[in-house]
Amino acid sequence: MFIERLKEKVKGKKVGITKKAEEFVELDESFFRTEQTVDVRIEELKDYSDVSRIQQFLREGNIIFLRIKDLKEKDLAELKKAVEKLKRTCLAIEGDIVGVDEDFIILTPHFAKIFRGK
Repeated sequence: MFIERLKEKVKGKKVGITKKAEEFVELDESFFRTEQTVDVRIEELKDYSDVSRIQQFLREGNIIFLRIKDLKEKDLAELKKAVEKLKRTCLAIEGDIVGVDEDFIILTPHFAKIFRGK
């Protein structure tokens, strides 16, 4: 997001750019004052049909704490199928996925990586 906005400024699409020389571009203070938020959602995977909803949240840039306990107790094969589909989505968007405890999975979009130690 930051890089994209910087590219737009350099191209001259936004106001507040002053070219000092061919090599330099001056950016005004408003460029650095923008607020960015990230939504963290706590969702439940009760059925395989919930996967598409979770994928959409992930594609929108949300970090997701996914509770899988209900589906694990109900149908382990369906849970494995759902997790594989979510793994493929994470791979496609260059996100990250990790299991936490036995009842949660954390999914992140491309801009957030999960620290695994060391």
